[in-house]
Parts: sequence; structure tokens; C-alpha cells
Amino acid sequence: IGVQVANAAHALGMRVVGFDPQITVERAWQLASAVRQARTLEELFSQSDLVTVHVPLVEATRALVGADRLRLMRAGGVVLNFSRAELVDEPALLAALAAGTLAAYVCDFPAASFRGNPRVVALPHLGASTAEAEVNCAVMVIDNLRAFLEDGTIRNSVNFPDAELPRAGTARITVANANVPNMVGQISSAIGDAGLNIADLLNKSRAELAYTIVDVEGRVPAATLDRIRSIAGVLAVRELGPRPAPP
Repeated sequence: IGVQVANAAHALGMRVVGFDPQITVERAWQLASAVRQARTLEELFSQSDLVTVHVPLVEATRALVGADRLRLMRAGGVVLNFSRAELVDEPALLAALAAGTLAAYVCDFPAASFRGNPRVVALPHLGASTAEAEVNCAVMVIDNLRAFLEDGTIRNSVNFPDAELPRAGTARITVANANVPNMVGQISSAIGDAGLNIADLLNKSRAELAYTIVDVEGRVPAATLDRIRSIAGVLAVRELGPRPAPP
């Protein structure tokens, strides 16, 4: 969402500054080249007339927009928050609005303390329930499920890492496993002992879980799959044949 907002703001002729310490290569490719990177949040706030927040609520981001950062904004600045209410320090925000140093706050969290405040624009929290959003969500779910069933691809999982690998070889093995040392080595040994050549491999981890995709040349013997399943820490193994032809 942050990338889309940045690109839309740039298309409207705005000078856009962004801060994202964990931006992925995929997201960076999607970002307009004119968007300038801020090295810190303090740098971003001090150079911005409008600040829009697009981050999850975790302990590190709670009250991310606080008194110290609000003081850095230019006079007449505006804060937009359509992520989570707790990302903004509510008392500090109300004080900045009362003092006139902040011109407006736009959000979809109409808290009781904002009621009647002429400098607060509180919108209904219904963005995900529009007709267009419902259709897009349904299409995304179907696409993600199909990608998993056909290619073992994982996207937007709650507890597994995103994992996507272009097809190579004639068969694909996917392994869900505990994130422990030497897992890839043991999987590779089982495949090599079966006389199979590894065409490509991807291993991604997230906290205590990991996911491995291996493309091989040739059909994988059932005994090899059983050997991989027997490795301590392996949770699930799938073999996927050649990718189905498009309809």
C-alpha cells in the first residue's frame, strides 16, 4: 500500500520522501524512481508537509508518530493514518492540533477524543469492504491457492515465509521444515543419492519455520521422498510434476 500511495503522490506532482528499513527488492522495483529515500524517520518528518503511515502495529511501531517527531514537521503539516490507531500518540497529536503546529489529522479510527475536533477528519473504517476490494481479495486468494497447488509458491502466509521460484527441471519438491541447521544439506544429499541433478533451489525461513523448493531433472523416486520425510524437523513434503499447461 505504501508503494502505491508513493507512486500516486508522485503522479500528482508531489515531492515524495519514503522511509522503509525492510523494503524488498520486489517492492523497490515497483517504486517510482523519483521517490527519495530518507535515512531516518526524523529526516522524513522534518522534510514533510504530509506524512502518511503504512506499517503494522508491533511494539517497535507503537506511538511511532509521537511528540518529538511531530515537532519536526513543518508548520501546517498533515498526518494521515490508515494503518492502526496506536501508531500515533493520541495526546501528543491532540496537543499539536490544539497548538496549531499540526493543521490536520486524517484517519479511519474515529476515537472519542477526536469527536467534534475541526482539525480531525475521521473516515469510516470500510476500505476493505468496498465492492472492488471484495473482488480483488477473492481473485488474490484464488491466485495464491493455485500458485501453491501448482508450483508450491507461498504468498502472504501468516506463519511461513514468502517463497517463489521460477520453474526449472522436470519435477519439483517442496519441503516445510523446522528452521534448523543442515536441513538443506540433508535434503540435497537425499536427492543426490538418488542420482538426480538439482536444477534450482530456494530456501526461505521465518522465525522457527522454513520452506525449501527444489527443482530436479527427472522423476523423484518414492523412496527419496520417504527419506526426506524421515529427516528430523521435516513437517511436510510434496512432489510436483511438470507445470500444467495453461487452459
